[in-house]
Amino acid sequence: MALTIFCEAVKLLWKPPLQIFARKLSGGSSPEEVLTDVTAGEKHRVDLLVETKLRGEDGLIIVHIEHQSYIQPTFSERMFIYFSRLFQKHRRRILPIAIFSYDAIRDEPSSFTVSFPFLTVLDFRFLTVELSKLPWREYIRHDNPVAAALLSKMGYNEDEKVEVKKEFLRMLTRLELDEAKQRLLFGFFETYLRLSEEEEVRLRDEVKTMEEKEAAKVMELIVSYEQKGMEKGMEKGMEKGMEKGMEKAKLDVAKRMLAKGFDADTIHELTGLPLETIEQLKP
Repeated sequence: MALTIFCEAVKLLWKPPLQIFARKLSGGSSPEEVLTDVTAGEKHRVDLLVETKLRGEDGLIIVHIEHQSYIQPTFSERMFIYFSRLFQKHRRRILPIAIFSYDAIRDEPSSFTVSFPFLTVLDFRFLTVELSKLPWREYIRHDNPVAAALLSKMGYNEDEKVEVKKEFLRMLTRLELDEAKQRLLFGFFETYLRLSEEEEVRLRDEVKTMEEKEAAKVMELIVSYEQKGMEKGMEKGMEKGMEKGMEKAKLDVAKRMLAKGFDADTIHELTGLPLETIEQLKP
């Protein structure tokens, strides 16, 4: 799954000549790709490490992708540290890529330099993608699952939220994914872009203005996820209700046992109620 997402992300975010064919996943969740940052006194697990081949080139390279979801002043330095540790281990060409997903729009550094007035000792560079700077409208015709999910993190203003979700739903209907993948994308999107009740009403109104067949598919998707949400809510409510009901039943049994002269230890053993609770039930 991670390898598929990696391939789709590369196709989506970078134009030729950086076209990459993924060959083998060699890191990510693998314990061997945990790097120790001695300077910060902590360990770091590599987000994604893929052995790949560039179009039109002989020989393989390693692509190292780091996902950064919060602002970190020393990030470029840490990217160099991760790069150097990976190079030390693999002794291969490594292409470092940083994907920034936080909401703030900044000019992120893409290099780490060590220099003196008379000599530049190190000039380390890496590729960067700042999702909040990507114009979301340019990606709605890609029919790419990664593009659909990332719409929620791209550059849009508050007034465009309804339109962004509408286009996301249109993309989902065109992609015709299986239910599991659809649920995964929907969950990711909803994590970062949630509409108010008023906005949801506006969304439905806008969907009704679409071409009839497309409107029907999008509305079916909306209703389907609303029903799933209601079912989850009902399940949680029933679970809470059952828990409350069972607790009440235990208390009633304990009261009757106390009335019949049972001691607190016996009632605790039979009902599982705390001794303090049983003591409070005594007349």
